[in-house]
Amino acid sequence: MQDKTSKHAGAARKVSVLGAGAWGTAVAMALARRHDVLLWGRNAAALRAMAVARENSYLPGYPFPDRLQVASDFEAALAHVAAPGSLLIAACPVAGLRPLLQALKGRAIPNLVWLCKGFEYDTGLLPHQIVREVLGDAVPGGALSGPSFAQEVAKGLPCALTIASASAELRACVVETAHGGNMRVYSSEDLVGVEVGGAVKNILAIATGAADGLGLGLNARAALITRGLAEITRLGVALGGQTETFMGLTGMGDLILTCTGDLSRNRRVGLGLAQGKALEVIVQELGHVAEGVPCAKAVRELAARLGVEMPITNAVAGVLFDGDQPQAMVARLLSRDPRDE
Repeated sequence: MQDKTSKHAGAARKVSVLGAGAWGTAVAMALARRHDVLLWGRNAAALRAMAVARENSYLPGYPFPDRLQVASDFEAALAHVAAPGSLLIAACPVAGLRPLLQALKGRAIPNLVWLCKGFEYDTGLLPHQIVREVLGDAVPGGALSGPSFAQEVAKGLPCALTIASASAELRACVVETAHGGNMRVYSSEDLVGVEVGGAVKNILAIATGAADGLGLGLNARAALITRGLAEITRLGVALGGQTETFMGLTGMGDLILTCTGDLSRNRRVGLGLAQGKALEVIVQELGHVAEGVPCAKAVRELAARLGVEMPITNAVAGVLFDGDQPQAMVARLLSRDPRDE
């Protein structure tokens, strides 16, 4: 990955963020410290409450910057970024990406960036493949990903992200817009690798959370993270990603954060499973989307079709969907035959 910071970094731009969840709001807040940002959401009542309180209830205690405005008017959100050089950010979960893109189809769209991490549940497609199916290749687009918790970004703490796109112009636009202050943005052409790393790490976080919840120790955690990175790399390379990408921010970096950070939703799913809680109860208690749950099913099926060995992913899917117990998951992993690393 190469840092492509421009001498023009920080020049004011218009940005619209489509999706007012925790991560979309945090990114909007970070960009609104230097740019004019409009945050759009479907829930008009919730957006009105945000406008009055100047904060999102998902991120209590983090007030909006002055240059951040909120609206539930979709046309207003698009009009805000009508000028050349503007940036449109899709901040919905993977499940909501296709419907959002359908709403954008046939419109004049500026530079498009998506924040979602995962595979589409029924098709097994990565986000960039969904974008291509719906919008074609005419719209320059890319994935903004990396190790980042919404609460820390909203607070203004340091973080580093990667913009991945085949378009050099799009990559430059995002770096110039987002790089600065406590946010570093690196650039990559490996869109497949970046998206695979961001998707599969959520599954490994469930496994690590379960191991921690069972009290298996730090040695087991380190082994799961390391072997999990090998799984991510095998799948990513099979799909056309570059090996070195998985050693960077969107591979190893995001994996370490999600597996060890207490703010990780997917890690909390694993902790709940170790406590014997039903998956439905865990998800309800989270109150947010934990992408690793549906992703585990999609990745298990995809890996089987491709002939890619992913024992940790298979074990997690077994607990989530086949009624296996976390203790059985661990026992199955430990009983695997020895092999070269």
